[in-house]
Amino acid sequence: MTTDNRPAPPRSGSERDTLRAFLDYHRATLAMKCEGLTDDQLRQQSMPPSALSLLGLVRHMAEVERAWFRRVFEDSDAPMVWSDEVDFQAAYDAGASTRDEAFTAWQAEVWRSRRIEREADSLDRTGFQPRWGQDVSLRMVMVHVLLEYGRHNGHADFLREGIDGTVGA
Repeated sequence: MTTDNRPAPPRSGSERDTLRAFLDYHRATLAMKCEGLTDDQLRQQSMPPSALSLLGLVRHMAEVERAWFRRVFEDSDAPMVWSDEVDFQAAYDAGASTRDEAFTAWQAEVWRSRRIEREADSLDRTGFQPRWGQDVSLRMVMVHVLLEYGRHNGHADFLREGIDGTVGA
């Protein structure tokens, strides 16, 4: 990994600014964990029987962003990125995917998520979560996605260390 260019979350600020900043920090963390690796290295799996790889994590987070922002607040029928059903596990199969394909899809979903969040009048805005069959607030969605990044960035730490020994941050 090269320099740490992640945006530092604020030490104080509004709830919304804090959630937004921590989401961006964790998004940047995932990108940083993948920095400087080849497609083959990004597809390198952790250990049998797991199919987990850094590229699979990027693909998975594209699905998470779509499922929790786009499908909740804009289009509950929007297809998932990597599967015909709502199958988050399908994204982990990085198979023949390339960095460009995975990162382009993920970055497009992140861009859309940021737009949806910025256009919402408050964190209390609700949308329909089709998997749960009920309304959820933007606050809940942002916290849920933040927790997804936190968990998967922990996986990314171990994956990166296994690939080239790089640890930290």
